[in-house]
Amino acid sequence: LVPMTKDAQDVWSATTAALSPDIYSYSFVVDGVPVLDPANPRMKYNLIASQSEVHVSGPAALPWEINDVPHGVVHRHFYRSAIVGDHRDFLVYTPPGYDPAAKRPYPVLYLLHGFSDDATAWSTVGRANVILDNLIARGAAKPMLVVMPLGYGVWDILRGGYNGPRRPELWDENELKFGDTLLREVIPQVEQLYRVSTDREDRAIAGLSMGGSQSLIIGLGHLDRFAWIGGFSSGGSNLDFSELGSDVNTRLHLLWIACGQDDRLLVKNEQLHEALAAHGVNHVWRATPGIHNFPFWRRNLAEFVPLLFRK
Repeated sequence: LVPMTKDAQDVWSATTAALSPDIYSYSFVVDGVPVLDPANPRMKYNLIASQSEVHVSGPAALPWEINDVPHGVVHRHFYRSAIVGDHRDFLVYTPPGYDPAAKRPYPVLYLLHGFSDDATAWSTVGRANVILDNLIARGAAKPMLVVMPLGYGVWDILRGGYNGPRRPELWDENELKFGDTLLREVIPQVEQLYRVSTDREDRAIAGLSMGGSQSLIIGLGHLDRFAWIGGFSSGGSNLDFSELGSDVNTRLHLLWIACGQDDRLLVKNEQLHEALAAHGVNHVWRATPGIHNFPFWRRNLAEFVPLLFRK
């Protein structure tokens, strides 16, 4: 918290330390209640606590800065989920020059958001489409589709605010039902609507926080569907490594586990890394400076994506 002071003209102000180039979220706390900045139209939308957003521009080399390169398109699809019993959406990024009649189908990354965010988080706050545009233009990443679904299987998990995930039975039900919506509803629609490969070798799954946990559970639980998996600052996950099978290292091309060194979930991710190592599961472990926020996750995405679909 940065305290604000009121001057003789009754104008409240505060001065922060110099901020390095990035995108930051903030809010004002008025009588104990967080509120948006009424003079700032930029907003980090959230299902529990939206915040205002400020972009400190940086050099073009930063992966989330918009450059003069070919741009892909973000499409938004709505459908009725028979599994959850609601109307929901998913977003699809198609790369620059996407050809629906391409001879070779495109690989796909399923990119999952965190708790309290929605399906738009990775494209608006995470700037995943901008990051992909830049990486593809530089030849650092293969052209691919990125699918960003809504990550809830049980809406009750949001009713308790940030205490919702602390109810284990609700967390497990949410994970299970979301997995069903992804595998049985979202993926079939994507494969019907877009020119994408149905080969596991061309399918990746990754996510942040809750989405990181979901990616690990779904990906490792369905190695017949995914060959590339990433978990960024993953939340709690009940993984039984004894069920992975002895061929996990031959089937899995990449298992990426990352967490910020000042993240409250660092210990859980270190334990996950140690358990994977104890079971002989090949993986990349990255503990780098950062906390539980999008500046860390944007950087992770920019490091993770160039490794995908290179066999």
